[in-house]
Amino acid sequence: MFAVAALALLVTIALALIRAVLGPTVFDRAQAANTVGTVAMLLLAVMGFLDQRPEFLDLAIVYGLLNVIGTIAVLKYFRRGDLGDAGMDDEAGR
Repeated sequence: MFAVAALALLVTIALALIRAVLGPTVFDRAQAANTVGTVAMLLLAVMGFLDQRPEFLDLAIVYGLLNVIGTIAVLKYFRRGDLGDAGMDDEAGR
């Protein structure tokens, strides 16, 4: 049963990669990349259960958290043009 789930997740990753390449906007591509990361996290958890190594679930959770943070950072970069805060220099000029 887990092998069927792993195969379905691999097909989902392939479809998301196609969407990432053919996406009309940057945000569609970012969503496809986030989907690939999420499905990879699920695949890591399923493969851990197939190999009877439950510590893979911890790795999958960490990977999922990094995926969310990375997606937010990329979207912020494309929206604002930078990742940093303006800091004190910008506030002093007001």
